[in-house]
Amino acid sequence: MDSTRDAREQGSEQSPLGRLAVTAISLEILLGAGAVGGGLALMAGPNGEILPLPVAALSGSPFANYFVPGAILFTAIGLGPLGAAVLAWRRHPVAPLLAFAVGIALLVWLVVEIELVGYSSDPPLQALYLGLGVAITLVGVGWTLSRLVQI
Repeated sequence: MDSTRDAREQGSEQSPLGRLAVTAISLEILLGAGAVGGGLALMAGPNGEILPLPVAALSGSPFANYFVPGAILFTAIGLGPLGAAVLAWRRHPVAPLLAFAVGIALLVWLVVEIELVGYSSDPPLQALYLGLGVAITLVGVGWTLSRLVQI
């Protein structure tokens, strides 16, 4: 028999993803896609050319415009969760801890953002993303604990 075909057949016998894994993957993709788009928009228009954000809101912060915050958003809050989702899809054993880390990273990002530029409820994006951060964190905790119970 062909060894390549044997490897493919063994790979197709993976156990199905559990409910917490599917939830984590879905939330991480949702977060990552939004953050990649937002980060790219901030980097492409760092002075509010694309997203109508006043640069004056950054006064007192270490940033002259939105390029660096956009780069951080793109990488840490965008690519990070997408990478975590890929590892979860591949059933990597560190995926539950990464889901927890993604949730905490989003919460830290939002706390720093609110501290630097203030809270805005129009539109209520900060509140929605705070909820998303709490949800991802709780999914990561639950998934991690469920894995520990199985051991």
